[in-house]
Amino acid sequence: MKKGNILTLLLTLFIVIGAFASQVDTLYVQSGSMNKSIANLVILPDSYTEQKQGYSVLYLLHGAGGDHTDWVTKVSAIKQYADAYNMIIVCPDGSRTSWYFDSPVDPSMRYETYVSEELVQSVDKKYNTLANRKSRAITGLSMGGHGAFYLAFRHQDVWGAAGSMSGGLDIRPFPENWDLSQRLGDYAVNPDQWEDNTVINMVHLLKKDNLKLIFDCGINDFFYVANNRMHQKLMERNIPHDYIERPGSHNWDYWANAIQYQLMYFDAFFKS
Repeated sequence: MKKGNILTLLLTLFIVIGAFASQVDTLYVQSGSMNKSIANLVILPDSYTEQKQGYSVLYLLHGAGGDHTDWVTKVSAIKQYADAYNMIIVCPDGSRTSWYFDSPVDPSMRYETYVSEELVQSVDKKYNTLANRKSRAITGLSMGGHGAFYLAFRHQDVWGAAGSMSGGLDIRPFPENWDLSQRLGDYAVNPDQWEDNTVINMVHLLKKDNLKLIFDCGINDFFYVANNRMHQKLMERNIPHDYIERPGSHNWDYWANAIQYQLMYFDAFFKS
């Protein structure tokens, strides 16, 4: 084959591949609760069209110190996963250490309201989604794992399934870490605020299998004990869930592996 023909073929293949690749949008949402514009990444599968019946949506939260770009930059395969499972993936910005709740001491941090109301409504308005809890799931890593369970437990009318990867499911042992005292006040002064906003104390909000749950943690992770305790607590309450322990630490190697299992779980939930 002549050189010119080879170049033409490669160019054609590049165009074809590009035409069937996921699209990554940056969606800016004006938060009325915090009076600011917030950036979010929205990954659309290669099949995305406005004419189709609609797409299921997975909200994927970052950890402390991160932002809305973390998942795409650290696990680039996430774009291919959106294609493979034919779902929309939304990566919100959680302001580095918001912990995804409405802070009782800082009115500028209202990320429970933002994610569960303002962002969900904006995504459903702009994109061709299946706007119901059976087609909406949420998960995240570390702070985002806590946030995903926190939001889903408290808003079971919004999400039908939730996950956590290496989640900080009990924040009480870490009063000096990750700006938690700035969000909840000093533990010694405001113990009730810590007790009320740690996920492991929210199991009473769950009813049977109304909310589908999957969570995992590496056995060498500093959040491992909290995750194992959450598993035991769910077992005591007879709350169905998938819990996985595997070798691993608190790092992107672990999360790049864990997200693959969780996506299979959410895909099955969306198709059920």
